Amino acid sequence: MSARPPQVRLAPWSEDDFPLLVRLNSPQMTEHLGGPETQDQLEVRHKRYVAAARSGTFQDRSYAAYVFKVLLDPDEVAVGNVNFWTRAWKGDAVYEMGWGVLPEYQGRGIASAAVTEAVEIARATKGCVTVHAFPSVNNAPSNGICRKIGFELLGETEFEYPKGHWMRCNDWRLSLR
Repeated sequence: MSARPPQVRLAPWSEDDFPLLVRLNSPQMTEHLGGPETQDQLEVRHKRYVAAARSGTFQDRSYAAYVFKVLLDPDEVAVGNVNFWTRAWKGDAVYEMGWGVLPEYQGRGIASAAVTEAVEIARATKGCVTVHAFPSVNNAPSNGICRKIGFELLGETEFEYPKGHWMRCNDWRLSLR
């Protein structure tokens, strides 16, 4: 008998979610992303997330961004985030997706459930035909999530994240049609 998948709900990022962002910025959580951001960088990111959640777009950019906290039911405990945004990739407009689940909640299928829900939201926007994820080649859990959800591995690529830091990533693509 298989375990029931976790019940998660995505909710728009809010002003009250800064403590969650701080927890998601730990060295353990950012190991594959170039390390933690500074307090100032986090405050700027939080403002962008709140603005995106309110309007569907970053105020300082010309692309759509969807920013969600991951709530674990039934208690609606905030355990992570999942976001997607438009970007140009190899000549096409695509959604790029990223996610994180706090360490004490990892390994329970929460990220897979949250990414699955975010894919359905992305599909409903009818904004892009595909969604891509770019986990580090060394990030086995995130690559496993992509595989589990049904993303297609296109291969390895160099990817800049954060700005000025190049990393070796896998390019995973999922059709939204």
